[in-house]
Amino acid sequence: MVCAFQGWNDAGDAASSAVSFLAASLNARRFARIDSEEFYDFQANRPSIQLTEEGAREIVWPTVEVFEALAPRAPRDLVLVQGTEPSMRWRAFSAHLVELAEALGVQMVVSLGALLADVPHTRPVTMTGFASDPSLVERLGLAPSSYEGPTGIVGVLHSACLDAGLPSASLWAGVPHYVAAATNPKAALALLRKVEGLIGVSVDVSDLEVAATDYERQVGLAVQSDPDIQAFVERLERAAESEEEEITSEDVPSGDVLAREFQRFLRQRGADGK
Repeated sequence: MVCAFQGWNDAGDAASSAVSFLAASLNARRFARIDSEEFYDFQANRPSIQLTEEGAREIVWPTVEVFEALAPRAPRDLVLVQGTEPSMRWRAFSAHLVELAEALGVQMVVSLGALLADVPHTRPVTMTGFASDPSLVERLGLAPSSYEGPTGIVGVLHSACLDAGLPSASLWAGVPHYVAAATNPKAALALLRKVEGLIGVSVDVSDLEVAATDYERQVGLAVQSDPDIQAFVERLERAAESEEEEITSEDVPSGDVLAREFQRFLRQRGADGK
């Protein structure tokens, strides 16, 4: 089960974009929707009015939807959960998802999140994570999260999984805070890559790669137009370079990690070799 929620946990829409891209790539089919009446404050998350193809007006309520996705050449299929972060009764909401996961025989719950950070847009996306099995974090080459402070539904859901004895992992991408309002496909791509390595599924991410390249180019042009922001980004780049210089030979990926990445690359290209 792979989950992402729009809102506080989703800087740059990176987490929700990653799950949406995964759902579209695997032609996921919705089979459930969580009743919004129990979990949302409609003054904080207002419903919207949309026009149907026939011109009729209908109300669309904030909610969380659940999809099934068949994953070719993967060890198991997926349940995808996406929607707006609920406003209230988080423990009951998380209990619903844990109950669903257990009923469907889910072997692992993976939650995705993105947070604003002092990181430059020109560097690889900073990834952190934590898991019920610490070896998963090490295997994926993630920096273990040391965050303490307010949390969102992602943190509560992860805790509920731990309490239920359900294996779980939480992956987080760092998003440059100076472009917080823009959708960040580069961070979404980084999250999706880690999901691929964690659960053994491969999808064609070429469209997302193009979007990430275009994002970096456009942000670069905007930064160059403002000398103050450009100077700030340069300071972030120097700080990032200093951290990279501290990396020792122990941090070089192992042969097993390189082999898994190569296998994922081949699966993504398909069995016919295209």
